[in-house]
Amino acid sequence: MAYDIQTWVSVAAFTGGGMAMGFGAIGAAIGEGYTAASANEAIGRNPGQSGDIFKSMLVGQAIAESASIFALVIALMLLFTKYPSHILSVPVLLGAGLCMGLGAIGSGVGSGFPAGAACQGMARQPAMSGRLTTNMLIGSAVCQTPAIFSLVVSFILLFTDFSANPVSPTWAAILGAGISSGFGAIGSGLGGGLVAQASCEGISRQPLTVTPVTNVMLLGQAVTQTTAIYALLVSFILMFKSFPATDAIAPPMALLAAGICMGIGAIGPAVGEGFAGQGAVAWIARNEKYIADLTRSMLVGQAVAESTGIYSLVIALVLIFVV
Repeated sequence: MAYDIQTWVSVAAFTGGGMAMGFGAIGAAIGEGYTAASANEAIGRNPGQSGDIFKSMLVGQAIAESASIFALVIALMLLFTKYPSHILSVPVLLGAGLCMGLGAIGSGVGSGFPAGAACQGMARQPAMSGRLTTNMLIGSAVCQTPAIFSLVVSFILLFTDFSANPVSPTWAAILGAGISSGFGAIGSGLGGGLVAQASCEGISRQPLTVTPVTNVMLLGQAVTQTTAIYALLVSFILMFKSFPATDAIAPPMALLAAGICMGIGAIGPAVGEGFAGQGAVAWIARNEKYIADLTRSMLVGQAVAESTGIYSLVIALVLIFVV
C-alpha cells in the first residue's frame, strides 16, 4: 500500500511525540523517587524537622520535573502542530522528539541527587536548612542545563525551514543533530548531579565550609557540562552547514555517524568528571585547608576524563568535514 508524504509526516510526528515523552519521563521519575526516598530516611532520623524536609523534597522534585516538562512541551507540539508535507519533515520530527526525550534523562536523574542530599542534610544540621535549600537549588539548576540544550536543538529543528536543502544528505544531518544533543545531555546531567550531591552532603557535615564547597561545586559542575557543549556544537554544525546533494550512501552515513559519535561519546566523560568533582567537594568539607590541592587534583582528573570526549569531537568533525 502506497502512502503520501503527509501520511509519513504524521507518522513521524506521532512517533517523535511518543519518544519525546516516553524517554523524557524516565529521568524525572527516577530523580523524584530518589528525592522522596532520601526525605523519608531524613524524617525517620529527625522527625522534628519533617516540615522543612517535606518542603525541600517538594522543591527538589519540582526541579527534577522540569526536564520532563520540556519533553511534554515538545511532545504536544509534535502531536498538535501541522507540519509541511515535505519529505524532510520526517527526519525533523523524529530528530526533535528523540533529542528532547533522551536529553531529559540525565537532567531528571541528576537533579534528584542534590535534592536527596539536602533533605538528609537538614536532618543532621537543622540550622543549615536555608543554606542547604539554596545550594540544592543552584546545583539542581545547573543539572537542567543539558536538557535546555536539547530543548533548544528541538525548537531549532521544528522551526527551521529545511525544504530548500537537498533531501540527501540533509535527512542524515538532521537526525544526527538530534542524536548528538540528545545523548550528549545524559552524561552532563548525571555528572553535575553527583557534584551537587557531594556539596549538600559536605555542607551538612561541616557548615563552616559553605563558601569553598559551593565554589568548587560550581567549578566541578562547569567542567561536567563541557561535553554537552561539544554535542551542541556538532548539532549546530549539522543543522546549519550546507551539504551538497548526493545520491551516494556514504556522505549521509558520515553525517549520521558524526551525531552518534559525539552524542554517545559525551556520556562517559561527563559522568567520570562528575565522580572526580564529587570526591573533591566531599573532602574539601572535611579538610578545608587542602582546598587548593583538592581543587587541582579534581581539575587534572577531570581534564584526563575529558580527553575521551575530545576524541569523540575530533572524529565527529572529521566525519563532517573530511570523510
